[in-house]
Amino acid sequence: MANNSDLKKTPLYSIHKELGGKLVPFAGWHMPIHFQGVVQEHKCVRDGVGIFDVSHMGEIEITGPDAKKLIQYLVTNDIETMKNNQALYTLMCLETGGVVDDLLVYRFSENHYFLCVNASNSDKDFQWILANAENFNVSLQNTSQQTAQVAVQGKYSEELLQKICDTPLNEIEYYHFRKAKIHKFECIVARTGYTGEDGFEVYINCQYAGLAYKAILEAGKSFDLQPIGLGARDTLRMEMGYALYGNELHENCNPLEAGLGWVIKLKKNNFLGQAALKKQKDAGLSRKLVGLHMLDRGVPRSHYRVLSEGTPVGQLTSGTFSPSLNTGIGLCYVSTEYAKLGTKLDVEIRKLNVPAKVVKPPFLPSRVKKN
Repeated sequence: MANNSDLKKTPLYSIHKELGGKLVPFAGWHMPIHFQGVVQEHKCVRDGVGIFDVSHMGEIEITGPDAKKLIQYLVTNDIETMKNNQALYTLMCLETGGVVDDLLVYRFSENHYFLCVNASNSDKDFQWILANAENFNVSLQNTSQQTAQVAVQGKYSEELLQKICDTPLNEIEYYHFRKAKIHKFECIVARTGYTGEDGFEVYINCQYAGLAYKAILEAGKSFDLQPIGLGARDTLRMEMGYALYGNELHENCNPLEAGLGWVIKLKKNNFLGQAALKKQKDAGLSRKLVGLHMLDRGVPRSHYRVLSEGTPVGQLTSGTFSPSLNTGIGLCYVSTEYAKLGTKLDVEIRKLNVPAKVVKPPFLPSRVKKN
């Protein structure tokens, strides 16, 4: 584990300290876990608008005549029909079908893409892409150190950002992006997020990130904009049932069991992991990722045991208290016999078996803006 002195700092580190953020180690970075408190920040995003520093995420640029061909080989989803200024959620898989990472692909043109990858995986992913790019005419660049990322999420996000953005944001559809200027600084504004609310993710050069962040805070005063830490980012994504790499997804998991068959296009031409994933699908799934809604008091946490009539049947990959539902929720892989909706299971919390029922995520309806 990295010492505090080894941890990286985002360009917004000093601003987080000024704002009273509680900084903790996360994926090799100093990151704010909360400012006012997780529940308050969570409700701020659900009811209004919040701003997140997600500059720890990684960015990889792929350019050249074979850029499209390489990405099509690397990822499970089909980028063939992507248009310019469109984004796509997908996976990169090992030949075994295990997940290298889940990521977003952004298309500028047929010869120019960039990938947003998970913080803890950016170096690993870059090496993985490099190792598989030998026979492709491409140029690869890990731009993570030069790129900051800020997310503005919640129902007032468009109205707020429009005050300081030169591009008509209402024209950016869900999972699309534009080059734009925010407070005179060039950036990429994407209608994407990890909260289930309407919102934007802004990619900007690190040297301008602090000024842009402060400009957004200033513009957000009339909307009661609040800085949001990683604690609420996790409870927000949990209510949506979004998978988190390192929890639901990893190199030994089966993404079909994780319910991600919708981003695995087995009929497209050759891609890494295709044969293994097709074999797994044809054989039928023995396990399934399900949601657990607690029926009694108790906060489930990752790695807590899940039982059926006293017999262990799995363990939680993620668990938390849902501020919106005012109860505990969790995600867990169980064999298909226990995956039926409404099945009663128990979660072992501090040596007590607390009842829960199987539900299908998301735990709340999504409110992203789909045109």
